[in-house]
Amino acid sequence: MRDETVLAAGCVLWRRSPYGDEGIEICLVHRPKYDDWSHPKGKQKRLEKSLDCALREVLEETGHHCVPGARLPTARYVANGRPKQVSYWAAEATTGSFTPGEEVDRILWLPPAAARNRLTQPRDRMLVDALLEALHSA
Repeated sequence: MRDETVLAAGCVLWRRSPYGDEGIEICLVHRPKYDDWSHPKGKQKRLEKSLDCALREVLEETGHHCVPGARLPTARYVANGRPKQVSYWAAEATTGSFTPGEEVDRILWLPPAAARNRLTQPRDRMLVDALLEALHSA
């Protein structure tokens, strides 16, 4: 049972820049337990669909509702000695506001280049590029 893949899902959450410059900003979450910056994501509950999990995790971690868009690449890696598979979607933030919690204590809205630089894991940086490509081809 220990070899079973951990299924998780998340979103690359974005919004149109509030500065009216036609740009976008990407939301990153800071997890104090790991002291890292990442995209909002989390483990799927039993019988939960991947997209439902991704939207739930965005709301739980960022306080924002969102509209899912393009499917982004799936991340596969080993975490705590077990294989993990994280499904991702592009998602545009709509309403909501952040409240710090135990799991996520801060969020940042950053332009894509700054978000790419702030992300802790290289696999998360590739998702920024995938988001930009998906938005460009939409």
